[in-house]
Amino acid sequence: MLQQLAEHIDTHFSFLKEKKLLIAISGGIDSVVLTHLLHQLNFTISLAHCNFQLRDEDSNLDELSVKELANKLNIPFFSVLFETSKYAKENKLSTQIAARKLRYNWFDELIKENNFDYILTGHHADDNLETFLINLTRGTGLDGLTGIPAVNGKIVRPLLNFSREQIEIYATDNNIQWREDASNSEVKYIRNKIRHQIVPLLKELNPSLLKTHHKTTEFLKQSQQIVTDRIAEVSSKILSKKGDLLKVNILELLKLSDPKPYLFQLLKAYKFTEWNDVYNLIYAQSGKKITTNSYTLLKDRDFLLLLPTNKEDTTENERVIICNDEKRITKPIHLLFENALKNTIIDINCIFVDKNLLNYPLVIRKRKAGDYFYPTGMLGKKKVSKYFKDEKLSLFDKNNTWLLCSKDDEIIWIIGKRQDKRFLPSNKTTQLLRITN
Repeated sequence: MLQQLAEHIDTHFSFLKEKKLLIAISGGIDSVVLTHLLHQLNFTISLAHCNFQLRDEDSNLDELSVKELANKLNIPFFSVLFETSKYAKENKLSTQIAARKLRYNWFDELIKENNFDYILTGHHADDNLETFLINLTRGTGLDGLTGIPAVNGKIVRPLLNFSREQIEIYATDNNIQWREDASNSEVKYIRNKIRHQIVPLLKELNPSLLKTHHKTTEFLKQSQQIVTDRIAEVSSKILSKKGDLLKVNILELLKLSDPKPYLFQLLKAYKFTEWNDVYNLIYAQSGKKITTNSYTLLKDRDFLLLLPTNKEDTTENERVIICNDEKRITKPIHLLFENALKNTIIDINCIFVDKNLLNYPLVIRKRKAGDYFYPTGMLGKKKVSKYFKDEKLSLFDKNNTWLLCSKDDEIIWIIGKRQDKRFLPSNKTTQLLRITN
């Protein structure tokens, strides 16, 4: 079994050689065997153990056993003590989710502080099968059925192709001691129910269940790749991005055979949960939107617009004062103020004004009810709200457009869009000011 495990690592995980590795070790058979195996193969490893204080004295004994293993093999050892139950209660999380967040946040700290290249876990084929069945019972897309990835960023699982039985054989043959987690036999957790009640029945029906499951996940991964390739093909026609704003072209989306699964694939990275609401937004009136803690999705005519929620609605009352002697500002936007000799319009991000017509201090602010200005190229005045509507600005664009105003709130410039003609220079202008965004 040693030769089989070693050959597998040499073939599929040779990139770990000469790397600095951190093994997440609980004290159970899988992570203990992984430690012994990589130590025998002369990999550069350290051990990291989390004491979640969930099993009274057993939790402390787990930590002690891992510490003894590290001392025996002369391996660097890191440990941490978590008040998991308290953290779960304070953050309204299940105990398992709380433990996972605490564990991986700590791993991230260890990686940064000690320059580890990868974190290794002892997940094996039985874990993979259990995860598949958990996702199946909960209802999942294709991603949830392709199993635990052997490599996911900095997380690597070298034992994923081996069963718990094979790992036990290796441990027995090499006189490796480990600790059994008593909670693994309890069936109050869904994983344990599947492990002790469902999987044994399935193995009765099919003694080669793990091999069959491995083949199935390989087929699903191949199907997933086809989906990924197809989405990459259509996304160039449907998606466009400018800065933080992502635009979904509804008309192009509706040309597809079944728009709903395409929309899911295009937006799944943004973690929406109510996918029927997302899809129905296609047919909703302009202005309708769905907001999560992270993103806002807005229907705007023939587009769905996606923007990070914290950038979707900038504070309406935010104001920036600009004094007469200021030459440059950088927040909330960049503006450069320069004296000029000649009026040479470059583009919509540059205007020229008669400095003598300005009433300092100037103000940068967002739109407010009742705003109006005298647009260049038009007769008379126009409400800013009407101008925005005529220009077909989305709600995102409206909320993120700044106005440059004179002290008495007269609009000088809807920045990057249209200048007010009351401040245009004339032939009699003696002080010409160029303002560039």
